Amino acid sequence: MAEDSDMERTEPATGKRIERAREQGDVPRSRELATTLMLLVGGSCVWLFSGSVVTSLDRVLVATMSFERAAAFDPVVMFDMLAAHLLDVAIALIPIAFMMVLATIAAPLMLGGWLFNVESLAPKFSKLNPISGLSNMFSVNSLVELGKAVLKTLLVGIVAWMAIRSQLDAVLGLGVESLKTAGAHSAQLLWFSFITMVSALILIAVLDVPYQIWNYGRKLRMTREEVKQEHKESEGDPHIKGKIRAMQRAMARRRMMAEVPTADVVVTNPTHYAVALKYAEGKMGAPKVVAKGADDIAAKIRELAREHKVPLLEAPPLARALHTHTEIGDEIPEALYTAVAEVLAYVFQLRTYGQFGGNRPVEPTDLAVPRELDPATAPKKPRGPKNRNRR
Repeated sequence: MAEDSDMERTEPATGKRIERAREQGDVPRSRELATTLMLLVGGSCVWLFSGSVVTSLDRVLVATMSFERAAAFDPVVMFDMLAAHLLDVAIALIPIAFMMVLATIAAPLMLGGWLFNVESLAPKFSKLNPISGLSNMFSVNSLVELGKAVLKTLLVGIVAWMAIRSQLDAVLGLGVESLKTAGAHSAQLLWFSFITMVSALILIAVLDVPYQIWNYGRKLRMTREEVKQEHKESEGDPHIKGKIRAMQRAMARRRMMAEVPTADVVVTNPTHYAVALKYAEGKMGAPKVVAKGADDIAAKIRELAREHKVPLLEAPPLARALHTHTEIGDEIPEALYTAVAEVLAYVFQLRTYGQFGGNRPVEPTDLAVPRELDPATAPKKPRGPKNRNRR
Protein backbone atom coordinates (compact mmCIF):
# COMPACT_ATOMS: atom_id res chain seq x y z
CA MET A 1 0.00 0.00 0.00
CA ALA A 2 2.84 2.39 0.83
CA GLU A 3 4.46 1.74 -2.55
CA ASP A 4 1.18 2.35 -4.34
CA SER A 5 0.75 5.57 -2.40
CA ASP A 6 4.24 6.73 -3.35
CA MET A 7 3.59 5.88 -6.99
CA GLU A 8 0.41 7.97 -6.92
CA ARG A 9 2.29 10.98 -5.54
CA THR A 10 3.61 12.21 -8.85
CA GLU A 11 3.00 15.96 -8.48
CA PRO A 12 5.59 18.32 -6.93
CA ALA A 13 4.62 20.04 -3.71
CA THR A 14 2.80 23.33 -4.07
CA GLY A 15 3.86 26.47 -2.25
CA LYS A 16 0.98 26.08 0.18
CA ARG A 17 2.00 22.51 1.00
CA ILE A 18 5.61 23.59 1.63
CA GLU A 19 4.48 26.48 3.81
CA ARG A 20 2.20 24.19 5.82
CA ALA A 21 5.05 21.72 6.35
CA ARG A 22 7.31 24.57 7.44
CA GLU A 23 4.73 25.73 9.98
CA GLN A 24 4.81 22.21 11.42
CA GLY A 25 8.61 22.37 11.74
CA ASP A 26 9.30 20.16 8.71
CA VAL A 27 12.19 21.63 6.70
CA PRO A 28 15.18 20.03 4.94
CA ARG A 29 18.09 19.45 7.30
CA SER A 30 21.54 17.90 6.90
CA ARG A 31 23.28 16.61 10.00
CA GLU A 32 26.46 16.12 8.02
CA LEU A 33 26.51 19.80 7.04
CA ALA A 34 26.00 20.95 10.65
CA THR A 35 28.63 18.53 11.99
CA THR A 36 31.20 19.51 9.37
CA LEU A 37 30.63 23.23 9.83
CA MET A 38 30.98 23.02 13.62
CA LEU A 39 34.14 20.94 13.36
CA LEU A 40 35.67 23.38 10.88
CA VAL A 41 34.79 26.42 12.97
CA GLY A 42 35.84 24.75 16.23
CA GLY A 43 39.16 23.54 14.84
CA SER A 44 39.91 26.90 13.23
CA CYS A 45 39.12 28.76 16.45
CA VAL A 46 41.35 26.47 18.49
CA TRP A 47 44.17 27.02 15.99
CA LEU A 48 43.71 30.81 15.94
CA PHE A 49 43.17 31.40 19.66
CA SER A 50 45.31 28.59 21.04
CA GLY A 51 48.10 31.02 21.97
CA SER A 52 45.98 33.05 24.38
CA VAL A 53 44.30 29.94 25.80
CA VAL A 54 47.61 28.17 26.39
CA THR A 55 49.05 31.31 28.00
CA SER A 56 46.09 31.53 30.36
CA LEU A 57 46.31 27.84 31.24
CA ASP A 58 50.06 28.17 31.83
CA ARG A 59 49.51 31.15 34.11
CA VAL A 60 46.82 29.30 36.06
CA LEU A 61 48.98 26.19 36.37
CA VAL A 62 51.95 28.17 37.69
CA ALA A 63 49.79 30.22 40.06
CA THR A 64 47.90 27.27 41.49
CA MET A 65 51.09 25.30 42.05
CA SER A 66 52.78 28.13 43.94
CA PHE A 67 51.22 28.68 47.36
CA GLU A 68 52.16 28.68 51.04
CA ARG A 69 52.00 25.51 53.07
CA ALA A 70 49.29 26.92 55.33
CA ALA A 71 46.99 27.63 52.37
CA ALA A 72 47.05 23.95 51.42
CA PHE A 73 45.14 23.13 54.61
CA ASP A 74 42.48 25.82 54.04
CA PRO A 75 39.89 24.71 51.41
CA VAL A 76 38.31 28.16 51.23
CA VAL A 77 41.59 29.83 50.28
CA MET A 78 42.35 27.17 47.69
CA PHE A 79 38.89 27.46 46.15
CA ASP A 80 39.04 31.27 45.95
CA MET A 81 42.48 31.12 44.35
CA LEU A 82 41.35 28.57 41.77
CA ALA A 83 38.14 30.49 40.93
CA ALA A 84 40.06 33.72 40.39
CA HIS A 85 42.42 32.10 37.89
CA LEU A 86 39.75 30.09 36.10
CA LEU A 87 38.02 33.38 35.26
CA ASP A 88 41.04 34.26 33.12
CA VAL A 89 40.69 30.96 31.27
CA ALA A 90 36.97 31.58 30.72
CA ILE A 91 37.67 35.01 29.24
CA ALA A 92 40.24 33.45 26.90
CA LEU A 93 37.67 30.87 25.77
CA ILE A 94 34.94 33.45 25.02
CA PRO A 95 35.99 33.94 21.33
CA ILE A 96 35.90 30.19 20.72
CA ALA A 97 32.51 29.83 22.43
CA PHE A 98 31.12 32.80 20.48
CA MET A 99 32.23 31.38 17.13
CA MET A 100 30.77 27.96 18.00
CA VAL A 101 27.41 29.58 18.79
CA LEU A 102 27.51 31.38 15.44
CA ALA A 103 28.27 28.07 13.69
CA THR A 104 25.35 26.44 15.49
CA ILE A 105 23.03 29.20 14.24
CA ALA A 106 24.49 29.34 10.73
CA ALA A 107 24.20 25.59 10.05
CA PRO A 108 20.38 25.51 9.80
CA LEU A 109 20.34 28.85 7.95
CA MET A 110 22.38 27.32 5.12
CA LEU A 111 19.73 24.67 4.45
CA GLY A 112 16.07 25.15 5.27
CA GLY A 113 16.52 28.44 7.11
CA TRP A 114 16.14 29.22 10.78
CA LEU A 115 12.90 27.92 12.22
CA PHE A 116 11.48 27.86 15.73
CA ASN A 117 8.34 25.79 16.13
CA VAL A 118 6.60 25.25 19.46
CA GLU A 119 4.77 22.16 18.17
CA SER A 120 8.09 20.38 17.70
CA LEU A 121 8.77 20.75 21.44
CA ALA A 122 5.46 19.20 22.46
CA PRO A 123 5.65 15.52 23.49
CA LYS A 124 4.25 13.06 20.96
CA PHE A 125 3.18 9.78 22.53
CA SER A 126 2.87 8.23 19.08
CA LYS A 127 6.67 8.08 19.02
CA LEU A 128 6.53 5.63 21.95
CA ASN A 129 4.56 3.13 19.89
CA PRO A 130 6.87 0.10 19.43
CA ILE A 131 5.09 -1.00 16.23
CA SER A 132 5.66 2.34 14.49
CA GLY A 133 9.21 2.34 15.87
CA LEU A 134 9.92 -1.05 14.26
CA SER A 135 8.45 0.12 10.96
CA ASN A 136 10.69 3.20 11.05
CA MET A 137 13.74 1.01 11.75
CA PHE A 138 13.19 -0.91 8.50
CA SER A 139 12.07 2.04 6.37
CA VAL A 140 13.94 3.23 3.28
CA ASN A 141 15.06 6.36 5.09
CA SER A 142 16.56 4.32 7.94
CA LEU A 143 18.45 2.14 5.47
CA VAL A 144 19.79 5.24 3.75
CA GLU A 145 20.92 6.73 7.08
CA LEU A 146 22.58 3.41 7.99
CA GLY A 147 24.39 3.38 4.67
CA LYS A 148 25.53 6.96 5.21
CA ALA A 149 26.84 6.11 8.68
CA VAL A 150 28.77 3.10 7.38
CA LEU A 151 30.14 5.11 4.45
CA LYS A 152 31.15 7.97 6.73
CA THR A 153 32.91 5.60 9.15
CA LEU A 154 34.79 3.85 6.35
CA LEU A 155 35.74 7.07 4.59
CA VAL A 156 36.91 8.86 7.75
CA GLY A 157 38.73 5.74 8.92
CA ILE A 158 40.56 5.29 5.62
CA VAL A 159 41.48 8.98 5.45
CA ALA A 160 42.69 8.96 9.08
CA TRP A 161 44.79 5.82 8.46
CA MET A 162 46.34 7.40 5.37
CA ALA A 163 47.07 10.64 7.25
CA ILE A 164 48.69 8.86 10.19
CA ARG A 165 50.67 6.57 7.90
CA SER A 166 52.01 9.53 5.91
CA GLN A 167 53.17 11.21 9.15
CA LEU A 168 54.38 8.07 10.96
CA ASP A 169 58.07 8.99 10.66
CA ALA A 170 57.36 12.47 12.04
CA VAL A 171 55.42 11.00 14.97
CA LEU A 172 58.25 8.60 15.84
CA GLY A 173 60.75 11.45 15.60
CA LEU A 174 59.00 13.43 18.34
CA GLY A 175 60.82 11.34 20.96
CA VAL A 176 64.23 12.77 20.05
CA GLU A 177 63.11 16.42 19.88
CA SER A 178 63.23 18.93 22.69
CA LEU A 179 60.09 19.49 24.74
CA LYS A 180 59.29 22.87 23.22
CA THR A 181 60.00 21.73 19.65
CA ALA A 182 58.07 18.49 20.11
CA GLY A 183 55.09 20.42 21.45
CA ALA A 184 54.93 22.73 18.43
CA HIS A 185 55.57 19.82 16.05
CA SER A 186 52.79 17.76 17.71
CA ALA A 187 50.33 20.64 17.27
CA GLN A 188 51.17 20.78 13.56
CA LEU A 189 50.67 17.04 13.15
CA LEU A 190 47.35 17.15 14.99
CA TRP A 191 46.16 20.05 12.87
CA PHE A 192 47.14 18.26 9.66
CA SER A 193 45.32 15.09 10.73
CA PHE A 194 42.26 17.08 11.79
CA ILE A 195 42.02 18.97 8.50
CA THR A 196 42.48 15.76 6.52
CA MET A 197 39.63 13.99 8.33
CA VAL A 198 37.36 17.05 8.16
CA SER A 199 37.97 17.18 4.40
CA ALA A 200 36.44 13.72 4.18
CA LEU A 201 33.41 15.00 6.09
CA ILE A 202 33.15 17.93 3.67
CA LEU A 203 32.87 15.43 0.82
CA ILE A 204 30.07 13.60 2.66
CA ALA A 205 28.26 16.91 3.36
CA VAL A 206 28.51 17.92 -0.30
CA LEU A 207 26.79 14.67 -1.26
CA ASP A 208 24.28 14.77 1.59
CA VAL A 209 22.88 18.27 1.04
CA PRO A 210 21.50 17.60 -2.49
CA TYR A 211 20.13 14.28 -1.29
CA GLN A 212 18.30 15.92 1.63
CA ILE A 213 16.78 18.52 -0.69
CA TRP A 214 15.67 15.80 -3.13
CA ASN A 215 14.33 13.59 -0.35
CA TYR A 216 12.42 16.50 1.17
CA GLY A 217 10.75 17.24 -2.16
CA ARG A 218 9.95 13.55 -2.64
CA LYS A 219 8.41 13.34 0.83
CA LEU A 220 6.12 16.31 0.16
CA ARG A 221 4.97 15.13 -3.28
CA MET A 222 1.21 15.18 -3.78
CA THR A 223 -1.37 13.24 -5.71
CA ARG A 224 -3.32 14.92 -8.49
CA GLU A 225 -6.44 14.82 -6.34
CA GLU A 226 -4.63 16.65 -3.54
CA VAL A 227 -3.43 19.32 -5.98
CA LYS A 228 -6.96 19.78 -7.33
CA GLN A 229 -8.41 19.95 -3.83
CA GLU A 230 -5.83 22.50 -2.73
CA HIS A 231 -6.44 24.56 -5.85
CA LYS A 232 -10.16 24.42 -5.14
CA GLU A 233 -9.61 25.52 -1.54
CA SER A 234 -7.32 28.38 -2.52
CA GLU A 235 -9.30 29.56 -5.53
CA GLY A 236 -12.70 28.69 -4.11
CA ASP A 237 -15.44 26.31 -5.21
CA PRO A 238 -16.69 27.36 -8.70
CA HIS A 239 -20.31 27.02 -7.56
CA ILE A 240 -19.71 29.21 -4.52
CA LYS A 241 -17.75 31.71 -6.60
CA GLY A 242 -20.63 31.81 -9.08
CA LYS A 243 -23.09 32.52 -6.26
CA ILE A 244 -20.81 35.25 -4.92
CA ARG A 245 -20.56 36.86 -8.35
CA ALA A 246 -24.33 36.67 -8.71
CA MET A 247 -24.77 38.36 -5.33
CA GLN A 248 -22.25 41.03 -6.31
CA ARG A 249 -24.10 41.68 -9.57
CA ALA A 250 -27.37 41.90 -7.66
CA MET A 251 -25.90 44.38 -5.19
CA ALA A 252 -24.42 46.45 -8.04
CA ARG A 253 -27.80 46.38 -9.80
CA ARG A 254 -29.54 47.60 -6.64
CA ARG A 255 -27.04 50.43 -6.26
CA MET A 256 -27.53 51.32 -9.91
CA MET A 257 -31.31 51.32 -9.57
CA ALA A 258 -31.01 53.62 -6.54
CA GLU A 259 -29.36 56.20 -8.81
CA VAL A 260 -32.19 56.24 -11.37
CA PRO A 261 -34.46 58.59 -9.35
CA THR A 262 -31.60 61.15 -9.20
CA ALA A 263 -31.03 61.12 -12.99
CA ASP A 264 -31.91 64.07 -15.22
CA VAL A 265 -33.11 61.96 -18.16
CA VAL A 266 -33.40 58.38 -19.35
CA VAL A 267 -32.60 57.79 -23.01
CA THR A 268 -34.37 54.72 -24.44
CA ASN A 269 -34.27 52.58 -27.58
CA PRO A 270 -37.34 52.53 -26.79
CA THR A 271 -37.65 48.92 -25.55
CA HIS A 272 -34.26 47.21 -25.77
CA TYR A 273 -31.96 49.78 -24.10
CA ALA A 274 -32.24 52.39 -21.38
CA VAL A 275 -29.45 54.74 -20.22
CA ALA A 276 -29.89 57.19 -17.33
CA LEU A 277 -27.84 60.41 -17.51
CA LYS A 278 -27.05 62.97 -14.82
CA TYR A 279 -25.29 66.31 -14.99
CA ALA A 280 -24.42 68.69 -12.14
CA GLU A 281 -23.02 71.97 -13.41
CA GLY A 282 -19.78 72.90 -11.69
CA LYS A 283 -19.34 69.41 -10.22
CA MET A 284 -18.96 67.35 -13.39
CA GLY A 285 -16.89 67.95 -16.46
CA ALA A 286 -19.50 66.21 -18.62
CA PRO A 287 -22.75 64.29 -18.06
CA LYS A 288 -22.31 60.87 -16.50
CA VAL A 289 -24.04 57.54 -16.97
CA VAL A 290 -25.60 56.56 -13.61
CA ALA A 291 -27.52 53.50 -14.83
CA LYS A 292 -27.89 51.44 -17.97
CA GLY A 293 -29.33 48.13 -19.02
CA ALA A 294 -30.94 46.06 -21.72
CA ASP A 295 -34.25 44.18 -21.97
CA ASP A 296 -35.55 43.39 -18.44
CA ILE A 297 -33.13 45.77 -16.73
CA ALA A 298 -34.03 48.48 -19.23
CA ALA A 299 -37.71 47.92 -18.46
CA LYS A 300 -37.01 48.26 -14.72
CA ILE A 301 -35.08 51.53 -15.33
CA ARG A 302 -38.00 52.92 -17.36
CA GLU A 303 -40.45 51.87 -14.64
CA LEU A 304 -38.43 53.61 -11.91
CA ALA A 305 -38.05 56.70 -14.11
CA ARG A 306 -41.84 56.96 -14.59
CA GLU A 307 -42.40 56.34 -10.88
CA HIS A 308 -40.07 59.20 -9.88
CA LYS A 309 -41.06 61.44 -12.81
CA VAL A 310 -37.70 61.33 -14.54
CA PRO A 311 -38.13 62.37 -18.20
CA LEU A 312 -37.91 59.57 -20.79
CA LEU A 313 -36.66 60.35 -24.26
CA GLU A 314 -36.79 57.94 -27.19
CA ALA A 315 -33.54 58.28 -29.10
CA PRO A 316 -32.54 54.81 -30.40
CA PRO A 317 -29.16 55.71 -31.98
CA LEU A 318 -28.06 57.68 -28.90
CA ALA A 319 -29.28 54.97 -26.51
CA ARG A 320 -27.43 52.28 -28.45
CA ALA A 321 -24.21 54.34 -28.58
CA LEU A 322 -24.30 55.21 -24.87
CA HIS A 323 -25.03 51.62 -23.86
CA THR A 324 -22.20 50.26 -26.01
CA HIS A 325 -19.44 52.78 -25.35
CA THR A 326 -19.89 53.77 -21.69
CA GLU A 327 -19.87 52.11 -18.30
CA ILE A 328 -21.71 53.11 -15.17
CA GLY A 329 -20.01 56.14 -13.62
CA ASP A 330 -18.25 57.12 -16.86
CA GLU A 331 -18.58 60.48 -18.53
CA ILE A 332 -20.10 60.37 -21.98
CA PRO A 333 -17.70 60.20 -24.97
CA GLU A 334 -16.67 63.54 -26.44
CA ALA A 335 -18.20 62.56 -29.78
CA LEU A 336 -21.65 62.50 -28.13
CA TYR A 337 -21.42 65.90 -26.41
CA THR A 338 -23.57 67.64 -29.02
CA ALA A 339 -26.34 65.03 -28.97
CA VAL A 340 -26.47 64.85 -25.19
CA ALA A 341 -26.41 68.66 -24.93
CA GLU A 342 -29.58 68.81 -27.07
CA VAL A 343 -31.20 66.21 -24.83
CA LEU A 344 -30.32 68.05 -21.60
CA ALA A 345 -31.45 71.38 -23.10
CA TYR A 346 -34.82 69.76 -23.86
CA VAL A 347 -35.03 68.39 -20.28
CA PHE A 348 -34.27 71.78 -18.71
CA GLN A 349 -36.84 73.46 -20.98
CA LEU A 350 -39.33 70.76 -19.99
CA ARG A 351 -38.75 71.57 -16.31
CA THR A 352 -39.32 75.27 -16.97
CA TYR A 353 -42.52 74.43 -18.82
CA GLY A 354 -43.71 72.30 -15.88
CA GLN A 355 -43.07 75.13 -13.40
CA PHE A 356 -44.11 78.25 -15.30
CA GLY A 357 -46.16 76.97 -18.25
CA GLY A 358 -45.90 78.41 -21.74
CA ASN A 359 -45.15 76.51 -24.92
CA ARG A 360 -44.24 72.86 -24.47
CA PRO A 361 -40.74 72.16 -25.84
CA VAL A 362 -40.40 69.90 -28.83
CA GLU A 363 -38.58 66.64 -28.37
CA PRO A 364 -35.28 66.65 -30.24
CA THR A 365 -34.98 64.37 -33.23
CA ASP A 366 -32.18 63.47 -35.62
CA LEU A 367 -29.56 63.79 -32.90
CA ALA A 368 -25.96 64.01 -34.11
CA VAL A 369 -24.71 60.50 -33.31
CA PRO A 370 -21.62 59.43 -35.30
CA ARG A 371 -22.26 56.34 -37.40
CA GLU A 372 -19.18 54.54 -36.02
CA LEU A 373 -20.57 54.80 -32.46
CA ASP A 374 -24.01 53.38 -33.27
CA PRO A 375 -23.82 49.55 -33.35
CA ALA A 376 -26.67 49.48 -35.88
CA THR A 377 -24.81 51.59 -38.45
CA ALA A 378 -21.15 51.06 -37.54
CA PRO A 379 -19.16 49.31 -40.27
CA LYS A 380 -18.54 45.69 -39.43
CA LYS A 381 -14.96 44.53 -38.99
CA PRO A 382 -13.83 42.09 -41.67
CA ARG A 383 -13.52 38.55 -40.46
CA GLY A 384 -10.15 36.84 -40.55
CA PRO A 385 -9.40 34.19 -43.17
CA LYS A 386 -10.94 30.86 -42.41
CA ASN A 387 -8.70 28.03 -41.45
CA ARG A 388 -8.75 25.85 -44.51
CA ASN A 389 -7.01 23.02 -42.70
CA ARG A 390 -9.89 22.79 -40.28
CA ARG A 391 -12.27 19.99 -41.12
